[in-house]
Amino acid sequence: MISKKKENYITLIDEKDDVVKFASFIGTIHHQFENDNLVINLEKYGLLTLEQLLSFLDISNLHRANKKSFVIVNDTINIDDVPEELNVVPTMQEAEDMIQMEEIERDLGF
Repeated sequence: MISKKKENYITLIDEKDDVVKFASFIGTIHHQFENDNLVINLEKYGLLTLEQLLSFLDISNLHRANKKSFVIVNDTINIDDVPEELNVVPTMQEAEDMIQMEEIERDLGF
């Protein structure tokens, strides 16, 4: 796994080729990132199935319950198929924008 620290978030990138194992691995080390906004970069994967994407659901719910953003980047999944609990965007720029919007909402008490 590659991690890149930015000003207000950390990007995690899978170095292997198994998105479900990557989700499981993030779950085991989640405590290291619980105080940071996270962007999970899955751009390298071609078509992701909804089942593969749902492997991040528990981690996303846990992370967002701690008032931190959890955003997945992938441009091949049909956004209409993704449950509301997962934030999936097609580009890194949109991930940054989503984190900024969520931070503003948290600051305003939403």
